[in-house]
Amino acid sequence: MAEFLSQFRNFGLLSVIDIIVVTVVFYQFYMLIKRTRAVQLVKGVMVLLTVSLFAKYFQLKALSWLLDKLLQMFVIAIPVVFQPELRKALEQLGRGSFFTRHPLAPGVDNSEQVVEELVRCTQVLSKNRIGALIVIERKTGVQDFVETGIKIDGMVSSEFLVNIFIPNTPLHDGAVIVRQDRVAAAGCFLPLSINPNIQKDLGTRHRAALGLTEITDALAIVVSEETGAISVGIDGTLTRFMDEKMLRELLLRELEIKSPSLSMIPFWRW
Repeated sequence: MAEFLSQFRNFGLLSVIDIIVVTVVFYQFYMLIKRTRAVQLVKGVMVLLTVSLFAKYFQLKALSWLLDKLLQMFVIAIPVVFQPELRKALEQLGRGSFFTRHPLAPGVDNSEQVVEELVRCTQVLSKNRIGALIVIERKTGVQDFVETGIKIDGMVSSEFLVNIFIPNTPLHDGAVIVRQDRVAAAGCFLPLSINPNIQKDLGTRHRAALGLTEITDALAIVVSEETGAISVGIDGTLTRFMDEKMLRELLLRELEIKSPSLSMIPFWRW
C-alpha cells in the first residue's frame, strides 16, 4: 500500500500528458481500422489473450504452453496481417493527417426500406438484363474495398442504383457497397474466389461476390448481364435464380436488426 501511494505521489503533469497521448494514439488507430477486417483480427487476439490468462490462473500447463507459442508467433505475424493498416497509418502520419477528427458513421439502420429499394432495383435490372453487383455490409467491415472505388455517400434508392449500373457510364463496372441506408461507394474492386469447384458458367461478377463473402459476412447481390438472373452470395455460397419474393424474404431474414436473446445464442457463438 505504501509503495502504491508512493507511485501515486509521483503521478504528475508529465504522466497525465503521457496517458493522454497514448489514449489519442490508440483511438486514432482504432478509427483507422474501424469497418475493416482488422477489427475481427484484433478481437481474435484479445480472445487468445483472455484464454491465456485463464489458463495461467488455473495452471493449465499444456494450454498455457500452446497459447504462449501462438502469441510469440503473433509478434512476427502482426506486421504482416496488419500491413495495409500500418502502411495507411504511416502515410497519414507523413501527411500530418493522422491526428484528425473523425466524423460519425453515416446512415441509420432502416433495414426494411433498404430491402424494398434493393428488391425494386434488382427487378428493373433483371428485366432489362443490366449486369450489377451490390454488396451489403454487415458486422465485418469492408472499408478496404470501399476505398478501391468512388466514394458516394448517397441514400439508397432504386432509381439511384439503376442509374449507376447503366452500361457505358463511369461507374458501371465494379461493385456498389451499401452501408446501412447509404451507398458508400461505387466502382469498387472485389477479390475473386479461388474455389476450384465454381460452376464454369459463372462470370466475373459472380466470382467476385463469392470471393468477398468467403472472407467477410457481407451479402452480395448479383444480376447477370446475359440472363438477367438474380443471385445472392452469403458465406461463400451462391443462391441463384431468385424471384422477387425469395429475394425479399432472404434479405429481410439476413438483415434482421433485432438481435436474439442470449439464451438463444449457442455458447460457442458468444
